[in-house]
Amino acid sequence: MTPPPHGEARGRGEPAGPPAPRRDAIRWHVQTAGSGPALLLVHGTGSSSESFRALTPLLAERFTVVAPDLPGHAGSEAPPWFRPTLPESAAALGELLATRGIEPAVAVGHSAGAALLIRLAIDRAIDPRLVVALAPALVPLRPLAYAVLPSAARLLAFASARVAPRAWSAGRVDRLIRSTGSALEGPGVEHYRRLLERPGHVTATLSMMAHWDLTPLFDDLPALATPLLLLAGARDRAVPLAHQRLVAGRAPRARLEVVGGAGHLLHEERPAAVARLILDEADALAHEKPPQGRPEAGPPGAPARLWGRGWAGAE
Repeated sequence: MTPPPHGEARGRGEPAGPPAPRRDAIRWHVQTAGSGPALLLVHGTGSSSESFRALTPLLAERFTVVAPDLPGHAGSEAPPWFRPTLPESAAALGELLATRGIEPAVAVGHSAGAALLIRLAIDRAIDPRLVVALAPALVPLRPLAYAVLPSAARLLAFASARVAPRAWSAGRVDRLIRSTGSALEGPGVEHYRRLLERPGHVTATLSMMAHWDLTPLFDDLPALATPLLLLAGARDRAVPLAHQRLVAGRAPRARLEVVGGAGHLLHEERPAAVARLILDEADALAHEKPPQGRPEAGPPGAPARLWGRGWAGAE
């Protein structure tokens, strides 16, 4: 993998240099840490790469961790023409990885970030040996909610760009976080409070919600040949556990683990437990061998190259 270019960041978000002038392009903010094979971390809607602040050092002992902010979120700037649909957001992320020469051995996504990684894996834009989905939002909304929420989100996105940022107290942010079933300490609450006071970030979040359609991805889940580890918080109020069980039944190589004492933000509440599950799963797959007599064969419908790279050993 290559180092981040000017205008991006390494470590804890330290500027790497002056921004490179690029006309009408997404200006990515990327954090990296550690050494070894690449491990990609993708945050969910309304969050940022900073949400992985406790998980990153645990994974960086074994991997080069790469964590971008999604377009329009936190430090990444999106041009006016960018439409944050699921396919376009996935394509933009895939282009970033291809341009920087980043080939993730493991790809980890939270909530909507998991949907982006699964889309890329199904489309073979990335070829990791493991995809990890943290509290993934993959099941389409019910028809009535789907009809109402996108229109409401578009209206809010339009309005939010025209009003002054509202003051968010730590108490109000804490109540919002607790509504997802999670409870965060001071730094976690402060992270989301700062994001909520950035009009551009709020606009990008609502616009992403307005343009999101999970139906094609959900329909394509049986085509996912990559092993998928689903990690669900036992107290998650944002994505029901029943949804994760449904996804586990559709993806051919999926396995579901429930993390006790955690809600939707399980990677922020239980980083050590989440890191251990990710590393253990990666190790187990690295030592798994193809069945004898079928050295090039994979799961039904899986190309031989995925089987060979995904199961033969660690990079």
